[in-house]
Amino acid sequence: MTDVSIADRARAWIGTPYLHQASCKGAGADCLGLLRGVWREIYGCEPINIPPYTADWSEPQRDERMLRAAQENLVEKPLAEMAAGDVLLFRMRDGAVAKHLGIVGRTGAAPSFIHAYSGHGVIENALSGPWKRRVVRCFAFPPVLTTQGGL
Repeated sequence: MTDVSIADRARAWIGTPYLHQASCKGAGADCLGLLRGVWREIYGCEPINIPPYTADWSEPQRDERMLRAAQENLVEKPLAEMAAGDVLLFRMRDGAVAKHLGIVGRTGAAPSFIHAYSGHGVIENALSGPWKRRVVRCFAFPPVLTTQGGL
């Protein structure tokens, strides 16, 4: 992997239009598509085959699909240890399933996150109080495994 940070990789997607189920920088992405695209840039391929999904993310069934997928493919960490490049999972309404993702852009006095948002495309927002209250979990990308030596 190059020395380009995960947050910088996500920022390179800013301006990509919002398009449900898409994951193509500059052409279209939803919140999961942004994460998938950054993942591909880091690891070269996606961790799992993503089946088609609806915009409600199994909300009527009360199925926490996105939370389970994040727990299976990312490294969970305390929100207090959030760092640039981490993945935030949001619950958009109290009692709703978690169905929105963003990548931390900055921490500190002016925290931000990068996400694909319906009607806006990929943008960077302040991680303000209203957004921070919606965070369900924080995850890090898994370490990139490299081989030393070899053939």
